Amino acid sequence: MRKKIIAGNWKMNKTLEEGKVLTSEVVNMAKDELRDDVQLVLCTPFIHLSGLQSMLADSTVALGAQNCSNYASGAYTGETSAAMLQSIGVDYVILGHSERREYFGETDSLLAEKVDIALENGLTPIFCCGEPLGVREKDGQQAYVQQQIEESLFHLSTEDFGKIVIAYEPIWAIGTGKTASSDQAQEMHAAIRKQITEKYGEEIANNTSILYGGSMKPGNAEELLSCLDVDGGLIGGASLKSRDFVDIAKSY
Repeated sequence: MRKKIIAGNWKMNKTLEEGKVLTSEVVNMAKDELRDDVQLVLCTPFIHLSGLQSMLADSTVALGAQNCSNYASGAYTGETSAAMLQSIGVDYVILGHSERREYFGETDSLLAEKVDIALENGLTPIFCCGEPLGVREKDGQQAYVQQQIEESLFHLSTEDFGKIVIAYEPIWAIGTGKTASSDQAQEMHAAIRKQITEKYGEEIANNTSILYGGSMKPGNAEELLSCLDVDGGLIGGASLKSRDFVDIAKSY
């Protein structure tokens, strides 16, 4: 059975104290209100990770980072390695978010290196893929996303690919207030699963969690999460409010 995952991407938000308050609220709500089969993940700025690990230690909420270096160590000022993340108990790491691709020029080949080093250090990559509006308007979204997945992930062995979580994020629906319809989301998630099936077989494809990331919020979560091939969400703005974030997870 595929894991149901609701991952919150705080992006560059929350001071240290604000992050502690938000985390405490999420942990307590999750304990009281959520079913055991829904995995919450908090993907926070680097400054929070070490401190929040102890807050999450006795909870069902997992800890995630928003990025890692493609290098193991060395003179790379400002970077954080996968080994560093692993050493403080990080479980997940977001790789290839559209903002990293657009603002920092991350390429599919670079992301393949990041995926490799994350896996080597026992981290679960949440690999992001998705198309901009111009591609969607020309109905080129499936080919665009398939190329991202092929170039960054299809070098992996079957065993390693089985450790990947994929997040489909239509770039035109991130932070814009627009959301892909449930039919659009299901169509893309099904296409991704078909692509995985053709490469790695039905068993791996049927066990790969594919999340939707594009302005999911309490008001539309139930409809999106009811789609056959949508296994959770990568949540941006709504993850900064504990009530909204947990209510999304309760939409299953």
